[in-house]
This record gives sequence, C-alpha cells and structure tokens, in this order.
Amino acid sequence: QVQLVESGGGLVQPGESLRLSCAASRSMLSMYAMGWYRQAPGKQRELVATISYRGTTNYADSVKGRFTISRDNAKNTVYLQMNSLKSEDKAVYYCNVHPAHGDCWGQGAQVTVSS
Repeated sequence: QVQLVESGGGLVQPGESLRLSCAASRSMLSMYAMGWYRQAPGKQRELVATISYRGTTNYADSVKGRFTISRDNAKNTVYLQMNSLKSEDKAVYYCNVHPAHGDCWGQGAQVTVSS
C-alpha cells in the first residue's frame, strides 16, 4: 500500500505564497495522474488541481492563475505552488491519485490564510 505524506502547510497573510509537497512512500507517482484536493471547514472535499503522468495540468476555476501543480517523478513528489493566497483558500490540503483512491488519503496539510 502506498502512503502519501503532505507537507508545507502553514499560516500566511492574504497575498502571500506557500508551496505544498506530497511525497510517496515508494516509487509509483510516475505511473499515475495525481491531484491536490482540499477541504474547508464545513464543506465537502474538492478537487483543486490535477497533473497527468505526462505533465498535463488542470485547475479548478477558483485557483486558476494562482496555483501551479508540478511533479518530480524521480523524487516521487508532487508539488502545489500557491500564490496570491486568499482567505477562502483556507483548508486542509490533500494529495491523492486522480481519480482519488480511498486508500491513499494522507493526513493532509493545513493552510490558513489570515491577516
């Protein structure tokens, strides 16, 4: 079973940036499309960005132009660069394969945007 571990969350002010990382426990990321998901308090988990195994990316409208998903297959790591953060971006961020698999959810990374 593959474990995915998110890191890089934190508390920032509106307009600032964060970069999240998602590391896989074994060599497998290159085989799959990957996604970043987020869940805000009281809301359902939503898909934020995806990247195919070839590097094709897609974004939710709410983050388009601000967030960038990327992958380094040699390091078994997927990244989410988040710029111009807004208060509404506050959530726990998770990575998973895409489409998401129930066995692959990690503990997530908390992102808080507050002045």
